[in-house]
Amino acid sequence: MDNLPVSGQRLWDSLMEMARIGATAKGGCNRQTLTDLDSEGRHLLLRWCKPLGLSMTVDRVGNMVFRRAGTDPSRKPVAIGSHLDTQPTGGRFDGALGVLAGLETLRAMHEAGLRTRAPIVLVNWTNEEGARFSPPMMGSGVAVGLFTEEEVLAKTDPTGAVFGRELARIGWQGEADPAWARNLGAYFELHIEQGPLLEAEGASVGVVTGASAQAWFEVTVEGAEAHGGNGMAMRRDALVAASLMIAAVEGIALEHGGNGTVGRLTLHPDSRNVVPGRVWFTVDLRHSSETALGRMVAALRVRLGAIAAARRVTATVTPFWSFPETPFDPTLTGRVRAAARARGYAHRDMPTGIGHDAVYLARAVPSALIFAPCHGGLSHNEAESITPEWAEAGCRVLADAVLATAEIV
Repeated sequence: MDNLPVSGQRLWDSLMEMARIGATAKGGCNRQTLTDLDSEGRHLLLRWCKPLGLSMTVDRVGNMVFRRAGTDPSRKPVAIGSHLDTQPTGGRFDGALGVLAGLETLRAMHEAGLRTRAPIVLVNWTNEEGARFSPPMMGSGVAVGLFTEEEVLAKTDPTGAVFGRELARIGWQGEADPAWARNLGAYFELHIEQGPLLEAEGASVGVVTGASAQAWFEVTVEGAEAHGGNGMAMRRDALVAASLMIAAVEGIALEHGGNGTVGRLTLHPDSRNVVPGRVWFTVDLRHSSETALGRMVAALRVRLGAIAAARRVTATVTPFWSFPETPFDPTLTGRVRAAARARGYAHRDMPTGIGHDAVYLARAVPSALIFAPCHGGLSHNEAESITPEWAEAGCRVLADAVLATAEIV
């Protein structure tokens, strides 16, 4: 679609304007879900969409859906989506690139007067990050039936704030049924790679073939509090035991060729001169092979149990969240690949070890995920950065694949 007036400069300007909402001193973004800043970002997206003649609906978990009508009422919509929420120390492009590249596609179509047989919708999914309310990808998860509305609306953040109340407070709890997403004909998402491969190989586009399996756990280690002046031999120190368990998570990941992360840890009683009697921490295990992930999970239980026995503490390992190895639709993926090739962009097929809304959508409707490079693979970090050229390349490939699927009249 060489005649589609996609503007790399306009896309970049939009990214920079959105990044000012929740901007941090180190150049990143703190625009966590269901905060006032999240609401401000949503209002900016709405303001940008209004001149394009799009109709907007908001569903009961806050997903924003902008619809551009097609000429064939029998055709299912082709969706473009991602998220505007960020981590507490997030970057300017994680999520926002996908939403605003979708916006740029619709802006270019509006300017060119293009019509498509299938409707095209742009989606801003609620709470992809899972930073404030866990687990992640709640909006898309409800939309495809992996979570219920009731359980998501009842979730609380670490301060006790309730998801549903916060959604209503910021004014973004709609009335539409989130199940609308199960009637999509196709879903496309552009996202930064959050890894170093594309930049290292000089490629501008990643054609994502599938997503790794993941399993998350919460671990509670119970020992006994003791005075810091008591003898070492009698201690049942939950924190020392937990530290050995955390090292074991890393070891398991390295041995199996997967990923293992401990991202949160709390201890009790959290006093300077008291041996910790209880420690709670999270474990995130990932692998491209579901079978290998199963072996990692089994190893986790065995090793944490052995450490607990040796340290005279108990360890309770509780499953929190998981999803299986998920392939993306080969037809849509082929269109992404063909678009990159036609435009002369260096590209490569690749899996992703990271969860995205597209991973959930792929379990219900044909879906494709496109990666743009990011410097050093750095993400979930205020220093996250990409180039305007990478953003534009990803946007053009996205637009071409979407139009090939929606069919220009």
